[in-house]
Amino acid sequence: MPKGYWISRVDVQDAEIYKSYVAAAAPAFEKYGARFLARGGRSESLEGVTRSRNVLIEFESLAQAHACYHSPEYAKARAFREKSAMADLILVEGV
Repeated sequence: MPKGYWISRVDVQDAEIYKSYVAAAAPAFEKYGARFLARGGRSESLEGVTRSRNVLIEFESLAQAHACYHSPEYAKARAFREKSAMADLILVEGV
């Protein structure tokens, strides 16, 4: 079965509130087996619009990635993220 991935591109506007997002999201990521492959490290934009923070998260399947995003656990975290950052989030099925 193909893996599922979250690709998040984020500009944090309030670092203190964003810390609350990170803490609140941890239970959802743990519950749904998230594996962080990239988490805000150095990046280089070659084309298009960029954001300052890029995150790549692997799940066992696209269904697991969807379940995590739509879970009650992540909904609590998302509220903090929406108050503290501008983000683009894409779910992608792997090969």
